[in-house]
Amino acid sequence: MATAVVAIALVAAGLAVLAVLRHNLVNSAGLQSESIARQVAAQLVAGTDFANLKLPDADSEPVQVVSADRRVLAADDELLGHGPMAEFSPAAESESEEPDDDDDYDDDDDNDEPERLAAAGSGAIAFHDMRLPVAHDDTGSHDFRVAALAVRTPRGEDITIYAGASLAIADNAVAGVGRVMLIGLPLMLALVAGVTWSVTRRALRPVEAIRGELAEIMGGDLSRRVPVPASHDEIARLATTTNTTLAALEESARTQRRFIADAAHELRSPIASLRTQLEIAQAHPQLLELDGLIADSVRLEHLAADLLLLARLDAGEQSRRDRVDLAVLVRDELAHRNTDPYPIRAEISDDGIAVLGSRIQLGRVLANLADNAQRHAETVVCVTLTRTGGQAVLTVSDDGAGVPVADRDRIFRRFVRLDDARSRDDGGAGLGLAIVRDVVERHGGEIHVDDGRDGGARFTVTLPAAD
Repeated sequence: MATAVVAIALVAAGLAVLAVLRHNLVNSAGLQSESIARQVAAQLVAGTDFANLKLPDADSEPVQVVSADRRVLAADDELLGHGPMAEFSPAAESESEEPDDDDDYDDDDDNDEPERLAAAGSGAIAFHDMRLPVAHDDTGSHDFRVAALAVRTPRGEDITIYAGASLAIADNAVAGVGRVMLIGLPLMLALVAGVTWSVTRRALRPVEAIRGELAEIMGGDLSRRVPVPASHDEIARLATTTNTTLAALEESARTQRRFIADAAHELRSPIASLRTQLEIAQAHPQLLELDGLIADSVRLEHLAADLLLLARLDAGEQSRRDRVDLAVLVRDELAHRNTDPYPIRAEISDDGIAVLGSRIQLGRVLANLADNAQRHAETVVCVTLTRTGGQAVLTVSDDGAGVPVADRDRIFRRFVRLDDARSRDDGGAGLGLAIVRDVVERHGGEIHVDDGRDGGARFTVTLPAAD
């Protein structure tokens, strides 16, 4: 494509050059034919007889003097036997150039003679390009630039002088330049094609290296990285971005594998417990404990629901954008918590505090924070809801042991439990706080943990309030 564009540009430029060259050469031939016509006119004005005119060579500079009634009055021998070599005639400026009766033709002052002759010999002039049959060379007749000059002789005769200048030089020059261009064009295009191909291949060689490395990485080894060229150009930035993407994919794959392993590990305990109890009940029906079976089933149900919600959040599922009154939501959620071991002290602002989001997911945030506080509290759990500026602030605190500063970020990771010695039945699966953080961030909010006023942990959730 680059070679084709260059070829079109070179052809267009070559045609323009040839056109300008021929135009200039034709104009030069026109000046030559005009000069010849005026030289003959000067002889006639000087009184030279038609038979004694000095005319140039008819082969290259044919001249004819033609009367007003189209008779050839003077010409070279080769042109005497022909009629006028051209049919066009400029309008003679007879009125403005006709000398008066008392004009200084008879003036004795010889210094005025050049001006008088020039004035008498000047007239209208016109040009035409034509092929004359009178000039022959090895290739036959050729074109001439013919000038027609209208002149009035001292005897009052209106005549037209036809003078031609050969265009063979112009044609030969244009043809020669054209041949040189035709010879040079393929060479130039070959050079352009070779340079373009070489430069393009060299520029795209890093891209091929990146492609090859990516093809091997597709085999499963996300720890590999593509080579980054030292050119500091767009390809280098592409390689850098590709490596950043590979690092993100590697981390995502590592997180997914860890998530699957942790989920499978968490599912093994209740499933194993259920199987054990069912096997015991099969062998000894009198030892069947329905409470244990129900507890393990509920735990499995909750774990499956948490895993499903996290999968939806990871898949980028957009939350609903309903208008939710947080004050009503908090009161409703707390009203349904009848089995908590510790009382919940609620401080809810009377002002309407609304946010945009999913009522179910926001209720899940409050429920998970309350469950976490109930597991760590010693006597009481506090829930407050206020509005600060353009944000809704929800806090859930307990009076337990609190969260160490070093672990305040780690507790929001999936399947993380700070008390490893705690039984899995009491400590949960370690997904509650991870779900809280993901849901809050999906709603454009933030969550952080610090020390509560009663000495335990305080979780603070800030969400953008609706107008």
